[in-house]
Amino acid sequence: MSNAEVAPVEIDCSARAPLPGLEILAPRDVPLGGPRAMTVRRTLPQRQRSLVGAWCFADHYGPDDVRNRPGMDVPPHPHTGLQTVSWLFAGEIEHRDSNGVHALVHPGELNLMTAGAGICHSEVSTPAAMVLHGVQLWVALPDEFRHSERRFDHYAPQPVSRGDATITVFLGELAGQRSPVSTFTPLLGAQVDLPPQSTLAIEVDTDFEHGVLLDSGSLQIAEQPVAVGELAFQGVGRESLTMVNTGESPARAIILGGTPFTEELLMWWNFVGRTHEEIVEYRQEWQERSSRFGSVVGYVGDPDWLPAPPLPTTRLTPRKPPTRKDVR
Repeated sequence: MSNAEVAPVEIDCSARAPLPGLEILAPRDVPLGGPRAMTVRRTLPQRQRSLVGAWCFADHYGPDDVRNRPGMDVPPHPHTGLQTVSWLFAGEIEHRDSNGVHALVHPGELNLMTAGAGICHSEVSTPAAMVLHGVQLWVALPDEFRHSERRFDHYAPQPVSRGDATITVFLGELAGQRSPVSTFTPLLGAQVDLPPQSTLAIEVDTDFEHGVLLDSGSLQIAEQPVAVGELAFQGVGRESLTMVNTGESPARAIILGGTPFTEELLMWWNFVGRTHEEIVEYRQEWQERSSRFGSVVGYVGDPDWLPAPPLPTTRLTPRKPPTRKDVR
């Protein structure tokens, strides 16, 4: 998915120490491509926290009835230095990329695209999608691998029961389940479904920081309420993660985890780089339709590609986070 903001700001994605206790990150609404298009709720990145492990971008959307209104139609757009993760709760999305991949994204199936040095792709909801509902996530690539080859991975994990909860692990390892999809840094991505008035207390990797994005229902984490669309962040050093469904309806959440990403990144629009000069180069090459990104075959839409927004008039520089005491 593209960052469709017309004036994207540069984001410093450097690691920072956790605040005491649990951090609650509230989302902001971002229109995905025009006044009549669907709106997504973005919890990462933001000033308070730009990373959870290597997870550097999180959009949450739906449920949106798209039978009589525009759904998702994102023209070919570029990426560098990251991986995109598509995870649906409902609907169907057609993916095409410049590595020649044409795939359908279905609920409960992981679709992971590695941009490496450069890729472009399109995402369009199909006529079969009456309701669109899901998350779109980005993972930052470490410097050693950010110029790697383009790649696409698909995986359909099997849900497992843990007490009253149902857990579906699409990346990493949790509850004795391990995804076969390899990652460039230690990561966790999982869906948790909790019935009403139930609790899940699960062991987690103490070297990981974790974020819990609530999709539906009512949750308490570390005895703090979490609203739908919010992301609750828990720092490293914790041996367990406890989620309590306090409501009378089922709750569904996405757990994101990973070891703290210690490299400083510069994110602007759909590019992840390290310096102002890199971002400027990426943008110029995309505008010139260079071979770095390739081209998408089979997308039918107007426009047939997504031009980059103008660069700001000032130099792109990482925003330095305030110094915070490391409280675990």
